[in-house]
Amino acid sequence: MTSLVNIFSGRATRYMAEKIAESFGKPLGKSVLTEFSDGEFQPSYEQNVRGSDVFIIQSTFAPTDNLFELLLMVDAAKRASARRIIAVIPYYGFARQDRKDKPRVPITAKLVADLLAAAGVSRVITMDLHADQIQGFFDVPVDHLYASSVFMPFIKELDLPDLMFASPDTGGTRRAAMYAKVLTTGFAICYKHRSKPNVVESMQLIGDVKGKNVILLDDIIDTGNTMIKAANLIMEKGAMSVRAMITHPLLTGCAIENIENSPFTEVIVTDTIPLRRECSKIRVLSTAKLFSEAIRRVETNESISDLYNFHKK
Repeated sequence: MTSLVNIFSGRATRYMAEKIAESFGKPLGKSVLTEFSDGEFQPSYEQNVRGSDVFIIQSTFAPTDNLFELLLMVDAAKRASARRIIAVIPYYGFARQDRKDKPRVPITAKLVADLLAAAGVSRVITMDLHADQIQGFFDVPVDHLYASSVFMPFIKELDLPDLMFASPDTGGTRRAAMYAKVLTTGFAICYKHRSKPNVVESMQLIGDVKGKNVILLDDIIDTGNTMIKAANLIMEKGAMSVRAMITHPLLTGCAIENIENSPFTEVIVTDTIPLRRECSKIRVLSTAKLFSEAIRRVETNESISDLYNFHKK
């Protein structure tokens, strides 16, 4: 079956694709990208993909070139007569634009789904979408993996006494409640008010964290302002320690520097987005085995849901 599989990578996520291919047991496919002096670029496959299942690994974080490169690679595979084209998108960019939150704005998460389908994608494998309903934006199958499959074993290894989970906003309540239910702990919620994007005006804590080792949970960390504000508030309320566990480390602006100076014991993230630089408080967990297993199960028509059955408990 693996002879029908070819795994390729865009530039943005090659570091991760190499680990996925190694875990799957097949070398990363040969492709090149030609860049022109005006910034235009053209990917090409340097091996035969006719009749094979082509898995293209690329996170679509900024710049938008990463998304466009993925679209070009999909189109090239379609024109090379690939049997199926599966986009493996560890981080699905533009996912925060999943609804009209004010008049005359786009729903970009839906637009990206339409672009992928128009380019020729047969299936999508992704992780921790910002909103579950984004799966419904696609007319092709979506395998939605959860970083909790990686985080849960790590939390158990930490073996923290008086463990408690927290969400940095009300939108993450369901996530914190799931972790708390599976590991039989309590959870708290930070209620925030934003004056504008990436700016938190005020925050209040719902729940008692005194004497607890708290883990803040979220899918994305961007500027880090919300997380650090929540961490400060949790420590002020008497917590013994505070950690963060976040899937997608965008970490823009001074986020890494601010984390270094924050009350966090550590910030645990996955490798869906490469870190801009090292940070003594940031620990990266690999998702390569999880994605490679998902690829294997797609090929063998096995269920993927039992990779995260505890998520539904």
